[in-house]
Amino acid sequence: MRKYFITGLLVLVPLAITLWVLNLVIGTMDQSLLLLPEQWRPKALLGHDIPGLGTILTLLVIFLTGLATRNFIGRQIVSVWEGVLTRIPVVSSIYSSVKQVSDTLFSSSGNAFRKALLVQYPREGSWTIAFLTGVPGGDVKNHLSGDYVSVYVPTTPNPTSGFFLMLPRADTIELDMSVDEALKYIVSMGVVAPEQQSGRKLVIDSPPGSN
Repeated sequence: MRKYFITGLLVLVPLAITLWVLNLVIGTMDQSLLLLPEQWRPKALLGHDIPGLGTILTLLVIFLTGLATRNFIGRQIVSVWEGVLTRIPVVSSIYSSVKQVSDTLFSSSGNAFRKALLVQYPREGSWTIAFLTGVPGGDVKNHLSGDYVSVYVPTTPNPTSGFFLMLPRADTIELDMSVDEALKYIVSMGVVAPEQQSGRKLVIDSPPGSN
């Protein structure tokens, strides 16, 4: 009976967690329907809500926004809108910070979160997985002697929290695994191990002006 119970858990727990996450994501994205006038909402038109309709609406808005900003007129509208936001106290600092982070993370030309690394943390001889986020900038690099990289060390099993570190480039090892594989390894607390491949010292070109 114990074996059957454990087998049932192995089948149902991943399924239950997957459905819970999907329900959370879809439920959050469905909140976009609240932006519509009340008479346009499914409950007013059909008499009941339609789960997932808000998710489709959210994805459609994101797609159309990206499509519109790809042309000249769209870029001008975004430029004017950003100019207005940067003139509003408090809002300007929040918006600028969030925009810089999102541009770094989602830029196709950047290296942020596109490389999994092996670093010694929290002490020498203890190793963990980290993600490359770039190189130190601003006045920080003036106080660091040598070649450094910026890394994010996620916590287990919740990788959305973690620590930001600046380490010598020579002390990091680039792993031959994708970011998705590394995240699975972290979330599973080392249970779901990726296929073994050869590691190599991290070698990335510094962006212009970083020296």
